[in-house]
Amino acid sequence: MDNLIFSLNATVPIFLLMVLGLFFRKLNWIDEEFATKMNAFVFRVPLPVMLFADLAKVDFKSAWNGKFVLFCFIATLLSIILVALFSLLWKDKTIQGEFIQASYRSSAAILGIAFIQNIYGNTGMAPLMIIGSVPLYNIMAVIVLSFFQPEQKGLDSKVLKKTLIGILTNPIILGIVAGFVWSALKIPMPQILNKTATSIGATATPLGLMAMGAMFDIHKALGKAKPAVTATFIKLIGLCTIFLPIAVLLGFRNEELLAILVMLGSGTTVACYVMSRNMGHEGVLTSSVVMLTTLFSSFTVTGWLYILKTLELI
Repeated sequence: MDNLIFSLNATVPIFLLMVLGLFFRKLNWIDEEFATKMNAFVFRVPLPVMLFADLAKVDFKSAWNGKFVLFCFIATLLSIILVALFSLLWKDKTIQGEFIQASYRSSAAILGIAFIQNIYGNTGMAPLMIIGSVPLYNIMAVIVLSFFQPEQKGLDSKVLKKTLIGILTNPIILGIVAGFVWSALKIPMPQILNKTATSIGATATPLGLMAMGAMFDIHKALGKAKPAVTATFIKLIGLCTIFLPIAVLLGFRNEELLAILVMLGSGTTVACYVMSRNMGHEGVLTSSVVMLTTLFSSFTVTGWLYILKTLELI
């Protein structure tokens, strides 16, 4: 029951922020133009700063576990490949990019650490899980959303050049690279810079969620109900069903297994919506998946925890 209450405390406020954005739109306090600009701002400033701050403070050498990091990386990569292959089944090719990203990309960095701290009293293996998966999450999201832009007719030299430039100049990628370099060079993080970056990064989630809610169109969402439900099932149940047994067979237990569970089975991050909107996608499917996975992840994650505890794996 404690885990259920904690999960609800972590996910319900996120869902309510989206509802709040929708409510503000109904009151005409937020219009579409304002919500669009707020999305662009979150994409260019708070989100990259948040990723930089998270990675810059990770100590790569402390408690390093190469096997665990490699598993997180390979599991994430295979998840993306499997989802990409599954996306070929949709007749509407304009939703492929959104479907792929929303199906694999978790709120691992934001909610994962808090969830693990609540159970073990420390971050456990979360930083290593972040190293193995989160940079790949973001880099592959940029690549996927670039290659599957709805208006693209095919891949020629101009498209490839535009895609490459878009990847290299993407604020998310720049934030990740800056964080890695800062950490690798062991540059001290001054308290003033740390607090400033943390404060700026903290605005990413609430602003992004309210903008998402303000732009949410229930009629368009109902038109994409089937892919949204499918992506939600893959995100919360499908990937865990495939990769958790493999993790157990490889000998991962306790904090390691919990971090893998968070990586695979936590709700889709709001950053998916921010990125999809700012990279030429409609965003309706993504916002639907974020809402559904946020609403149901507290129950599915608790169910996975119950199974792992029952089997005495954590």
